[in-house]
Amino acid sequence: MLMPHMKRIALVALLTACAADEAAIPDGAPVAPSKEDSGDYTVSGAKIWYLVGNALTPGDDTLALTIKGPSSSQVVDLWLDNQFKKRATRTSSGWSFSLDISDLPPGDHTALLAADGDHYAFAAVKFKRSHPLYVAVSNDWDTGDHGDDKLERQDRLHANHPRMMMTHFVGPYTFTDPSVSATRAQTLVNWVKNWEQQAGDEIGLHVHPWCNFVTTAGVTCRTSPSFSKATDTTGYTVILGSYTRTELEKMFIKAGQLFEEHGLSKPTSFRAGGWTATIDVLKALSTAGHVVDASGANWAKLEEWEFVAGAQLYQWNRENWPTIDEESQPYYPNTGDLLADSAPHVDILEVPDNGALVDYVSTDEMVTGFRKNYMPGKALTEVKHYSIGYHPVNFSEAFFTRIDGAMTEIDKHLAADDKGPVIYARMSDLPKAFPQP
Repeated sequence: MLMPHMKRIALVALLTACAADEAAIPDGAPVAPSKEDSGDYTVSGAKIWYLVGNALTPGDDTLALTIKGPSSSQVVDLWLDNQFKKRATRTSSGWSFSLDISDLPPGDHTALLAADGDHYAFAAVKFKRSHPLYVAVSNDWDTGDHGDDKLERQDRLHANHPRMMMTHFVGPYTFTDPSVSATRAQTLVNWVKNWEQQAGDEIGLHVHPWCNFVTTAGVTCRTSPSFSKATDTTGYTVILGSYTRTELEKMFIKAGQLFEEHGLSKPTSFRAGGWTATIDVLKALSTAGHVVDASGANWAKLEEWEFVAGAQLYQWNRENWPTIDEESQPYYPNTGDLLADSAPHVDILEVPDNGALVDYVSTDEMVTGFRKNYMPGKALTEVKHYSIGYHPVNFSEAFFTRIDGAMTEIDKHLAADDKGPVIYARMSDLPKAFPQP
């Protein structure tokens, strides 16, 4: 039996031990550690990039840390941007934190960790909170067929960039061009379906108004106005927007039927041949069940066409897409104005082709455009998008080298590798990241 004075001594000892276990939280944030501080503690689990989520991409909303350190330390406090957030008590394996950062704004952030109420932190965890940058890689099927060498280069592009998801804007004339045999058409279908299954690629729609397709849709084929010559008896270079909305609806509905007849799903993304889309094109697309148009042209990159005798491609796009450049972002056009992002809206997301196609831009130009949308190492304060692509029909080794080089730079900033905010995306997924106002 303890005497009263012995009880007092035991109580004091217990309170002293508890005080050691639960050191008071300092009034202010601890001093950040210097490079010379000892490595008595190890911190693991931190990422560099934490994405702000949206309907397309889940947010990285939890800062999870595991700490190991001296057995003499009892508690560890976490301060985020100089604000006290949480205290962890010691377990048999050390300490751990799981902190909700869903409300943390985009930018650079620092978590400081201090033990037992120390005024000096033993670790500083620096990280970035950023919105995503979606990179859309696409190809435009200008003709009914493209050679096996072109297929091989596209296979190689996938092999070199395994994180890539591509949007194949397939031309319905693959199924109506009399020079493309049924066997060859099936080969192309099998090829593009393979990448849909293996890499998650999207199969969208690309339309040049070739007469062999237009007449199949029950529309009278036009031979003018052409964006490359006075007349075009094949219909290939005729401005798509010169057709009426009713005629366009017939074409897009027929294209969807042809896709389904040949084992492809109905397309929901689109790019007009020569980028020659109009408001009527977008309205007809909406009727046919499309959700994205990618015809907005970075017209300044088409300068090769500016002085081609009799050609209108450069001039038409300059006049119809005057505000589109490398930094243009997705928007929902006004029902009466293709360029206005104001109500009432067309129910189609316009995704500008802001990086253009390799026919018109070098590797350096594509990388420069990429950096205009994302400065490496800097968190994005809003969701952004960047597009690049090519034409399979002329996808030469030189063009392969161009886009492969640009994507090699883009791959250095992938969110999946915790190197940046970049995510490869399919066109038809982008409305989730860019919802209507």
